[in-house]
Formats: sequence, C-alpha cells, structure tokens
Amino acid sequence: MAVQSQISFEFDETSKPTPAKRGRKPLNKPPKLKQKRGRKSLKEMVDAADMMELPADDVLSKKLYYSIGEVSDMFQINPSSLRYWETEFTIIKPKKNKKGDRFYTAADIKKLHLIYYLLRFKKYTIEAAKDYLKKHKEEAEVRFELVQSLQQMKAFLLNIKADL
Repeated sequence: MAVQSQISFEFDETSKPTPAKRGRKPLNKPPKLKQKRGRKSLKEMVDAADMMELPADDVLSKKLYYSIGEVSDMFQINPSSLRYWETEFTIIKPKKNKKGDRFYTAADIKKLHLIYYLLRFKKYTIEAAKDYLKKHKEEAEVRFELVQSLQQMKAFLLNIKADL
C-alpha cells in the first residue's frame, strides 16, 4: 500500500521583495475610501437634500428645455430616479424627441422640485406623495411656494445676523 504525503509551502512576509529592494521608491498612496453600494441612508439623503439648491425662476426661464442630465445634476440624483418618478407621477410630462431623449421645461422642474420636497424632506413614500398630490394638487403647490419663500427669507435674515 502506497502512503501519500501532503506537500505544503509556507511563505513569510520577509521573503517578498519590497519596492526599496527592487530599486524603486516606495509609493505613498492615500488609503482608499470604502465605497458604499446600494441605497443611501436617510441621514445621507437629508444631508444631500439640504445641499440641493434650485436656480431662481429667472435663471430657469433662460433656457427653453433642460436635458435629463442637467436636471439630475440640479437635484443631485440619478437620471434613473427621474425616469422612475415620471412613470409614478402623472404630473411630470417631459417632452421627448424621436430618439427618446427627455427634455424638461421650467414648469416640469418646478413639479419635480415639489416631488423632491415631498420625498426627501417630508419623507413621504411614493404612494403617500401620489395621494397627497391627488388630494391637494393646487394647495400643495401654493404651500410649497410659501415654504420656499420662507426659507429664502430665513437665509436672508441669517446672512444679516452673520454680518452683524
């Protein structure tokens, strides 16, 4: 009967050539930041929503149409989120060319801002936001405009306070 023996190899860290041993300077690379995959946490979404600033009405009205990339950069969200919101909310109707590219008007961007406000600030679910918009369509737009003007006034007053 033949006896089988197992062969094993052991390596230690000292036997590996280092950059200095190879005649090269060691690389000083910064540590890589761990990339997160998947959905952002609620805290991250709120922080990102606080940083989002929509241009003023006169700046928005300078262009007739905005591409989906420009709009997604304004709201700091993925273009896929905009396409999904388009399927879920009937108030968003961007123009499409023969190729299928979406072009948003200033009115569409205002409606998207209202939806963004309901989903990111008020923390409504998609279904709750749809119900809210159905029940309070005109009232929701007026309230949203009021909140926006109050936030602008608050920022103005905080600037004055900081200057004193």
